[in-house]
Amino acid sequence: MNILITGASSGIGKQLASDYLADGHRVFCCGRNLQALEELKQQHPDSAILLNFDVASLEDCGESLSSLQSLDLVILNAGTCEYIDAENFDAKTFSRVIRINVEGTANCLEYLIPMIKAGGTLALMGSSSSFLPLPRAEAYGASKAAIEYLARTLSISLKPSDINVSYIAPGFVETPLTERNDFPMPMQVDVIFASSKIRKGLENSKELIHFPGKFTWILKIIGILPNRIQQFLITKTLAY
Repeated sequence: MNILITGASSGIGKQLASDYLADGHRVFCCGRNLQALEELKQQHPDSAILLNFDVASLEDCGESLSSLQSLDLVILNAGTCEYIDAENFDAKTFSRVIRINVEGTANCLEYLIPMIKAGGTLALMGSSSSFLPLPRAEAYGASKAAIEYLARTLSISLKPSDINVSYIAPGFVETPLTERNDFPMPMQVDVIFASSKIRKGLENSKELIHFPGKFTWILKIIGILPNRIQQFLITKTLAY
């Protein structure tokens, strides 16, 4: 397959790229950290194609993506996470997270949707934080809720073009981003586990891929409860 992965220079994206390359696929490895991308190229010189650009720049996306053709799988994984102190709300932080996570995804979609083959798959990286409101996640959670809505609408809109759309909603995964967290991360998994779950879900054309199941199902169940009960449970058990 011809596969494109953004955010392939670290974390889940890098592991996905490495695993797909090991399986013999041709992978367009996209990211801002060229040195990290070159590690993938050294390991798979014939099948790793490096694209060094910033998803937050529409111009960069156009220069790097507009010449591509015929993709079987696109995984828009690039993103960031920053937390907010609501009592000292920082609009610049909020804007930065939305710009990278939401607008960055949109910038890639403009160029990549026309390149996905009929029968191909588009996957958007979200988070299980989109299932319910969590303290300090005002920016990150809002960005991932937007991605979830985007994935669900694209799933409907792209069906006539025979393009499958998947929304990926991990729990806590051990990555450079989560290393910065200063709170407990229950049921955290590593990137090898995450990559396995994502690849299996995409292979089976799942519209929603979430893991680890025990943790994400708890969040999903809390998320459908009345707001008052949600707030009570979150305050008592999930607040950090």
